[in-house]
Amino acid sequence: MTARTPEPLAGDTAPVPESASAGEETSTSGVTTSTPGRRFSTRGFLAAWGPALPLLLFTLVMLVLPALRLLHDTFALPGGGYGFDHIVKVVRNPVDREAIGSSLALGFVQATLATAIGAPAAWLITRMRLGGRAFWLSLMNVASNFAGIGLAFGFVALIGSTGMLTLILRALLGIDGNPFPSTGSFGGMNLVYLYFNVPMFVLLTLPALSVLKDDWQEAAEVCHATRLQFWRHVGIPVLSPFVVAGWLLVFTWTIGVYAVAYAVASSPSAMKLITLQIGTTLETSVFGLGRAAVLSVLLMLLAVLATVLYRLSLKRAARWL
Repeated sequence: MTARTPEPLAGDTAPVPESASAGEETSTSGVTTSTPGRRFSTRGFLAAWGPALPLLLFTLVMLVLPALRLLHDTFALPGGGYGFDHIVKVVRNPVDREAIGSSLALGFVQATLATAIGAPAAWLITRMRLGGRAFWLSLMNVASNFAGIGLAFGFVALIGSTGMLTLILRALLGIDGNPFPSTGSFGGMNLVYLYFNVPMFVLLTLPALSVLKDDWQEAAEVCHATRLQFWRHVGIPVLSPFVVAGWLLVFTWTIGVYAVAYAVASSPSAMKLITLQIGTTLETSVFGLGRAAVLSVLLMLLAVLATVLYRLSLKRAARWL
């Protein structure tokens, strides 16, 4: 007699045969069915990546390829080959060193002033009623986007050597000369840049201030904590990553501005900036564009460094979201 295999009881599943290979499915009845493996589908690829292809193509053409060309021009030598000659020339050039130092100093001062003025302003706007908040947000949007030649002309017409406000102060106070700093000087550039940097900082940090809940302050008051203790131990630690992120964005934006700087610092005695030196090289150089490429790569490196620090700040701030 032949031994019979015991049938599985109700509720039990038959054992899966070990011979079942990848790509096969075994049903509870023990019948093995083959399932085709995943294949590349053009339709699926276009459905998943099609909407992003124009953006990726734009990024490739407008960002990646120009960056690679700048890196090539930075190290390419006139006689062929690659080296550090262009970098050495920029480092040894006193005008370029002055431009790099002035740009970094202007970016640092602007980011610090925009933070000192914009952070309290943003906090006050969040405490306003809906009508007042909408008015100030509209005003900040207009001011942050009003930059370029028009803004430079407005400041020259206002506080220039023959500006309206300059002439009024001369007549009222009997002042000789211009009581305001020259628009091309370090002080004048800071006045002009603050016009759009402070509103931009407010718009960047305003959504982050909603992280600070009113319930936290009420809970601190219940625990008999003073307002100073609340801001020292809760408010400032929570908001500081967002403020640092805004500081980094304003710093990066400031050192990369060209139109405003070109309009207000066109005189030979005006301060030197990296963007102005790049423009001068592109307009007047007949010996190659290696100098402009080096300065452009420097701006790229500063932007990449600021972006990395910005992402780290937001990663730390995300704990409170």
